Amino acid sequence: MTKTPPTKASPPQTPPKGPTTRPASNPVPLRTGDGEDRASAPVTLAVIIGAHGVMGEVRLKLFTDDLGAYASFNGGSLTLKSTRHGSNGTIARIAEINDRNAAEALRGTELTVLRSELPPLADGEYYHADLLGLPAVSTDGEALGVVVAIDDFGAGDVIEVERPTEDGKPGKRFMVPMNADAVPEWDGRRLVIDAAFIV
Repeated sequence: MTKTPPTKASPPQTPPKGPTTRPASNPVPLRTGDGEDRASAPVTLAVIIGAHGVMGEVRLKLFTDDLGAYASFNGGSLTLKSTRHGSNGTIARIAEINDRNAAEALRGTELTVLRSELPPLADGEYYHADLLGLPAVSTDGEALGVVVAIDDFGAGDVIEVERPTEDGKPGKRFMVPMNADAVPEWDGRRLVIDAAFIV
């Protein structure tokens, strides 16, 4: 079996999970705007931020609470052997990395799994990857734009919506707290924002 090389990018914006408002009463399958099934889409759980030591260990920036729940990443091309807490990020040993040079060469590599490999969610939870790219509409039915980022400044998740482009210029962005007051419903096709929270 041929293994695909790891993908590189920086910095991903897909922390996996956050509690929030309730989903719509009849959730639909998760699909992207072009109808593609999100279950087969890769979700970034960590990114390699550098080497640690000379034996091939790497430092990771995590976007999940439990990376150890997964054995392999990037379509099986990287196998996680162990993780431990370090002063400058999580330290991991990956089977395919045997020395510092190999570890440094993978700086910026995202560790991904398929969306379908993530654990099921409790009621009222969501994965950030499921919200990114969703069209946003107001409770009045007005098309607002697309969810482009999810941030947490300490008081819970805040979604960032980018309005459609006007006259060839990028659309303006606005932020809304991801809670039941601001976002009364969402599903795999759209996110509804209360008109009182729209700027």
